[in-house]
Amino acid sequence: MKIATVLFDLDGTLLPMDQDLFTKTYFKGLAKKMMPFGYDPEQLIASVWAGTKAMVTNDGSRTCEEAFWDKFASLLGEDIREKEPVFADFYANEFQSVQSVCGCNPEAAKLVRDLKAVGYRVVLATNPLFPAIATESRTRWAGLEPDEFELVTTYENSRFCKPNPAYYQEILEKIGAIPEECIMVGNEVKEDMIPTAKLGMPNFLLTDCLLNKDGLVISAYPQGGFAQLRAYFGL
Repeated sequence: MKIATVLFDLDGTLLPMDQDLFTKTYFKGLAKKMMPFGYDPEQLIASVWAGTKAMVTNDGSRTCEEAFWDKFASLLGEDIREKEPVFADFYANEFQSVQSVCGCNPEAAKLVRDLKAVGYRVVLATNPLFPAIATESRTRWAGLEPDEFELVTTYENSRFCKPNPAYYQEILEKIGAIPEECIMVGNEVKEDMIPTAKLGMPNFLLTDCLLNKDGLVISAYPQGGFAQLRAYFGL
């Protein structure tokens, strides 16, 4: 079956980055933002991780946003919900400095636009652990605009996270597609390759910022950098 839709991961795929450095810089800024409100940095970050785990294990009965805030508030107190505007302000302002620890590969945006130009549908299938405001910023850091994608997954509009295959199934249902006519392009073996393969979806492992912490065998996946990916699509 002919591939009609390309799903792209963001972090480490369209947006080059060292995941650990990105996370460290992001959390440092967030902790600094919340300190004036009396939140201990270590407790705050531990609670963010707990909220992240709640999103990753979400069973689909609520949005990832709801899963995060329910867990986050259970650890820091319900009054933390009143600080949502502060978090939004952080993402609109201080979070922007995190771009300095990310790269930018012009080939990424060019490929997305070239694929669209020849008729492919494109989806930004980034793990929905962030609010839309943060995901939209990271998309722009990659040289793209959110509205260039048919769908961008965020914690507000998603009920599952990677590596749950249900995350990809939810995307397919939203865009009215079947696995065989889509392809997932990502840099994370466990999150991008394995679950899509389980659904019968073709995939391509982008190796520029390869993440394979478990040392899994990757020889079966079509793979390479952007030059190889372009060749894969015949561009």
